[in-house]
Amino acid sequence: MLRTVTCGALSLQNLGESVTLCGWVQKSRDLGGMTFIDIRDRYGITQLVFNMDDNRELCEAARLLGREYVIKTTGTVVERSNKNPKMSTGDIEIKVSALEILNVAKLPPFMIDDETDGGDELRMKYRYLDLRRNPVRNNLVLRHKMAQSVRRYLDALDFIEVETPVLIKSTPEGARDFVVPSRMNAGEFYALPQSPQTFKQLLMVSGFDRYFQIVKCFRDEDLRADRQPEFTQIDCEMSFIEQEDILNTFEGLIRTLFKEVRNYDLPEVPRMQYADAMRLYGSDKPDTRFAMEFVELNDLVKGKGFPVFDNAELVVGINAKGAASYTRKQLDELTDFIKRPQIGATGLIYARHNDDETIKSSVDKFFNEEDLKQWSEAFKTEKGDLLLILAGSTDKVRKQLNELRLEMGNRLGLRDKNLFSALWVLDFPLLEWDEETERYHAMHHPFTSPKPEDIALLDTDPKNVRANAYDMVINGTEIGGGSIRIHDRELQALMFKHLGFSAEEAQKQFGFLMDAFEFGAPPHGGIAFGFDRLTSIFAGLDSIRDVIAFPKNNSGRDVMIDSPSTIDDKQLKELKIKTDL
Repeated sequence: MLRTVTCGALSLQNLGESVTLCGWVQKSRDLGGMTFIDIRDRYGITQLVFNMDDNRELCEAARLLGREYVIKTTGTVVERSNKNPKMSTGDIEIKVSALEILNVAKLPPFMIDDETDGGDELRMKYRYLDLRRNPVRNNLVLRHKMAQSVRRYLDALDFIEVETPVLIKSTPEGARDFVVPSRMNAGEFYALPQSPQTFKQLLMVSGFDRYFQIVKCFRDEDLRADRQPEFTQIDCEMSFIEQEDILNTFEGLIRTLFKEVRNYDLPEVPRMQYADAMRLYGSDKPDTRFAMEFVELNDLVKGKGFPVFDNAELVVGINAKGAASYTRKQLDELTDFIKRPQIGATGLIYARHNDDETIKSSVDKFFNEEDLKQWSEAFKTEKGDLLLILAGSTDKVRKQLNELRLEMGNRLGLRDKNLFSALWVLDFPLLEWDEETERYHAMHHPFTSPKPEDIALLDTDPKNVRANAYDMVINGTEIGGGSIRIHDRELQALMFKHLGFSAEEAQKQFGFLMDAFEFGAPPHGGIAFGFDRLTSIFAGLDSIRDVIAFPKNNSGRDVMIDSPSTIDDKQLKELKIKTDL
């Protein structure tokens, strides 16, 4: 080794030792007779001291060192006269006796520091420099620790880690596939897997009983803060189990991760029906760090001559506790917020519970004092509370109020990233209607089993068939989802039929799986956790990009290596591909 110790390892216990360190120059301070250099590696920072009186030549050489120069230095550990309690090595410094420049460095395009001056695109272009910064590196160390904890937990429960193929068949599972042309099979294409779904089911047919994989998945979809074209799942499957076994096993995994990685005691995870989540929060992934549950008002407000309420399918609101002091300007801001095109509400009704116990609303013209008192009782308001009410069609208004609830949670400081609230959401609809294609789609995927008691409804009332499916939500983010799978050919064929597949199409796309079911498939089910999302929650971050070593930007580009890019005509010719742009 070029070094005898790392830059974060030394303390007063090492006084008098001769050590050799290697690393990057973090910063330099020239005080005339003395020069101080901070040397940095992955493990920390150590201060080097060069004294003109001790060795003029060495001190002059130190003065020429630039930021990010790679150096090797030897010296003696001495006690610092001016200690730095913010550094793990702040009690000591190295009195340097030898210095070697291992490599010079250009001036970096941004500060390699915790608080950098580089914007997102610049840091993505020079990601290898961004990765030298403590916050980014710490995110990847956290990710590593979580992966190791996952493997220890599942291995102790007899799960086997199995790698599944990356070049597979394109199948309609939801998002667009990334496709890869095959040179040896001209005109045919592989797809990159959106998930290992069919392969893990085949592993259950194969008798592996318990499988997991920390696996790359690929989806060609529009990007946002919690999406990347390639992402990582903790993918798991179990045989001879029921839903309760899945929930208990993987709630244990999440609670273990919180304890081992964050030293956070996550309580037992409560459960909620999908229908209740939509009724109370307008979302199948509610943020339960705070209450502010929906209160429906139809029985109290209709028939009073206010057309907005009388003509609405649903009138529903929230109690923003302590927000009655909001000014007209603040209320106008909230109105503008919900009128944004991505939310689409047409207006906001509000009412204040004043300090004198009166209730004043923006629609006092239509509702008397007794009416407003009933509102107050329905919302259980106290002095200082603010009611925010929306009206419209049921599905739309619930989604709109969900956005308003989250906004108020932010404004009132109720979404603390150091607090964690987990929730199981159960019994999703099996199917959802798509107006554009005029047919049903699987809400999760086509291999999800319906509740046995609802199977008969597939022919008569498909929209009310419940799935044997479950999601885990943490702080308003879906971090995992799964289901009990279909394991017999007849039911799987029926499912494909209701999804609009002809028998021939189903055989062409998924015949390999249905054929496998005829050779003795066990009852099985599983779950997949979004590893990037889970890590970002543990790190207290809003974007999964910050926990991925080399992420893509919002256009799906890697600006560091300039990908995707064109390929030359020779390659296109070998692949029998012509482009038409």
